[in-house]
Amino acid sequence: MKALDSLENGIPIREMLHTSYASAEIFRFYAGIVDKIKGETIPTACGDDLMTMTIRMPLGVCAIIIPWNSPTLMLAKTAAPALAAGNTVIVKPAEQTSLSALFIAHLSTLIDGFPSGIFNVLTGDGHGVGAPLAEHMDIDKITFTGSTEVGQSIMAASARTNLKRVTLELGGKNPLVVFDDVPDVEQAARLATNAIFVSNGQVCCCGSRTYVQEKIYDQFVEACVRIAGDRIVGNPLDSNTEHGPQVDSQSIDKIMRMIQSGIDQGARLMVGGKPGTVKPLPSNQNACARYFIQPTVFADVNEQMQIGSEEIFGPVQCIMKFKTMDEIIERANRNKFGLGAGVITPNINRALRFAREIRAGTCWVNCFFVVRPQTPFGGFRMSGFGREFGEEAMKEYMETKTISINLRMNDEYLFG
Repeated sequence: MKALDSLENGIPIREMLHTSYASAEIFRFYAGIVDKIKGETIPTACGDDLMTMTIRMPLGVCAIIIPWNSPTLMLAKTAAPALAAGNTVIVKPAEQTSLSALFIAHLSTLIDGFPSGIFNVLTGDGHGVGAPLAEHMDIDKITFTGSTEVGQSIMAASARTNLKRVTLELGGKNPLVVFDDVPDVEQAARLATNAIFVSNGQVCCCGSRTYVQEKIYDQFVEACVRIAGDRIVGNPLDSNTEHGPQVDSQSIDKIMRMIQSGIDQGARLMVGGKPGTVKPLPSNQNACARYFIQPTVFADVNEQMQIGSEEIFGPVQCIMKFKTMDEIIERANRNKFGLGAGVITPNINRALRFAREIRAGTCWVNCFFVVRPQTPFGGFRMSGFGREFGEEAMKEYMETKTISINLRMNDEYLFG
């Protein structure tokens, strides 16, 4: 699976190896929940005359539209809870990365006792396949991971058709805040660069806004520039590669426009900012060089700049300076997105205050992008709604039915 994903999207195979293991863990986690779905019995004001219970029921047919940046993981985190809840699933993979979904569909046919028609894959683009799924009257639920604009169109399609349930995991412009009490600035800078350059910057919850307290700002920027320049760029199928190509030319064009806007609006380009690789590729890979963008670091960014407020979805670190806790909470919350956030500090009171007040679905403290099958994940505001992972995800794929039973039917019927 790791080779299929890396081959199609250009993300280094060392990262895809991790996501392949994580995908297996997700399926294993939800396989363990299947026989633990339960309802409740609820006491009522009628005393012993009325027994009320709830049961959880599958929704029916769930359409799942997944992106190209981590195909196997995206499929696992959505299809696994849907299947565990008792639904049938139609997966529409991104047109750039369909191989892993098709391979998983093939594997499902080899499982003894796995009913045919339960897990299905439908390939194609958004216009020809995604939009019809969103509008189909026999689809009971649609889960979408991708851009905010497409998420809004799916919501509109649901509203004008059959009001199908919707879960959306959309874009992000996630702040990572570094306070000046960090014991090791170099280590904090390494975490921050990993947070943005993971998967070549093509992750919705990457740390795309780096806020650094002014006392350590210059030292931190210097460290980030050095670390970014030292990243090993090359063939994504090489296990030593840390930074691979972008997914396609359309993505490259968008990222380069954003980089140019940063330069034009006054941000300081510290390293990178150019297409191609920092060091020449081997001769047999030269044709691929145009799909690379060098790891890029901007300093002196602010929220009025396009790169400081909009999702880039590429390897571009935007570093900003701040002074106080009150200031950084206000600035970090100023953005329309609310997917993830992070804070680096040894002061637990400071960390907990930031975590409580930041408007994001997940806040990481002294870590970043740590997601486990057991822990709910999802966004606030324009980053979407609904939760994936954990038992919370099961609720997204089930209905609650209430059953009330009159235990004294021979004496009288109850009404109202």
